[in-house]
Amino acid sequence: MNIYISLKSLAKRKNFITKKPYELQKKPNTLRELITQVVTQNVEQFNNKTSNPETPLINFLSNLDIEQQAQAGKVGFQTLYNDKKADLARAIETAIQAFEDGLYRVFINDQEAEQLDTPLVVTEEADVVFIRLTMLTGRMW
Repeated sequence: MNIYISLKSLAKRKNFITKKPYELQKKPNTLRELITQVVTQNVEQFNNKTSNPETPLINFLSNLDIEQQAQAGKVGFQTLYNDKKADLARAIETAIQAFEDGLYRVFINDQEAEQLDTPLVVTEEADVVFIRLTMLTGRMW
């Protein structure tokens, strides 16, 4: 099943990723299943990253690379300094807990998905938006 995912932050004016195509293994019936599938696929992708044997001895960034990475919000050499694998069960638990704590919201075709276990209608080519909420800190006088 193909959907489009957008990641947004209320602190940023532009999307981190604008309508990125994403393939789900099966159609999710609940928001919990959708989050679990997305986290599972991302953890597997992260854990399967291997260092490229053709990596040049000296890395450099072209002006185009710098501009593209600056648009995403971080400029770097894409080097992983930690070879530790992500724990799938813990990642799913953390993502579900973050949703329950209100750290992000999920919208499917402009409709907010508010409950984790309520039946969910995700159609082919659906627009799924994850909005990360920014916590403000300060002092009250």
